Amino acid sequence: MSLPSGTDFRPSWPLRSGHLQTMLSSSGVRRQLLPRRAQQVREGAEDVLVDVGNGDRLSGKFTAQRTGEPSKGLAVLFHGWEGSVDSTYVLQTGSRLLEEGWDIFRLNFRDHGESHALNEALFHSCRIDEVVIALREIARMYPARPMALAGFSLGGNFALRAAMHATAHDIPLSYVLAVCPIIDPAEGLLSLEESAPWIYRAYFMNKWRRSLRLKQEAFPTREYFELTELRQSMSELTRSLVLRHTDFGSLEAYLDGYSVAGDRLQDMKVPATILTSRDDPVIPVAAFEQLRLPSNIELDIADYGGHCGFIRDFGMTSFTDDYIAARFAAVAAAHT
Repeated sequence: MSLPSGTDFRPSWPLRSGHLQTMLSSSGVRRQLLPRRAQQVREGAEDVLVDVGNGDRLSGKFTAQRTGEPSKGLAVLFHGWEGSVDSTYVLQTGSRLLEEGWDIFRLNFRDHGESHALNEALFHSCRIDEVVIALREIARMYPARPMALAGFSLGGNFALRAAMHATAHDIPLSYVLAVCPIIDPAEGLLSLEESAPWIYRAYFMNKWRRSLRLKQEAFPTREYFELTELRQSMSELTRSLVLRHTDFGSLEAYLDGYSVAGDRLQDMKVPATILTSRDDPVIPVAAFEQLRLPSNIELDIADYGGHCGFIRDFGMTSFTDDYIAARFAAVAAAHT
């Protein structure tokens, strides 16, 4: 089976701009222009709460495939930071895989989507244990085989880390695909604050501040932050919350805690693909080029695509839909 490659993505001008690709990827314009079929994964979706221990729960949505044929397997989708199960890219990918015959589970990370009131403790990016437990529970609740996982940006980082724990936790994960995952969080934070255009910082900070306010409203007797802290820079607010709500002791230790840089993926047993672009203005491509990967992990660097964009044309359809669908189809074929 011939699989698409990142070099196959050759959008016409002006969509060769990484900034335009990035800005369009999660824009309201894109959601409005996408055809109705790109949101069909929402139709008949079942709301699910996944018990991850210690009284905590993560929320998600399950949609069973409706092709009339046996299920190809279970596709699990992870959104990016301050995204949700209803982010445009998650809906579009989920709808495409649903058409292909996969059952779809879209998972919200803690404090994402409308889940701020579910758990008292605050989200942070090192909460990999609860995501691993959630994957195990999802596999138990929906035992379609194979089970394949796709994640975007921070969700791609979580997907890769979860795959490293899969064998030890008896998670029947057959394949992982990470789109523009965060590789080196310290380098990524530095890039956002010092190199990337201000509009990206403004976008993420506005969403993050809103999320923190929603958390505070959900648990008014807890003090999650001081109002003055919300006016801090991205790195300083992260530092404040790390020192207040985690045991890491420093911002640097926290950022290192969810890094997958260098040779940290060397022991991963689950087959995987990492797709990124050279013109990603959010995550520098150098971090990908410096990865030392085992033979079961494919690294695919496209020339274009921005950060989780890969938008083909002004119909707002994405190259990643075909890319993910083709690789998931190969996984399904290997299990027949």
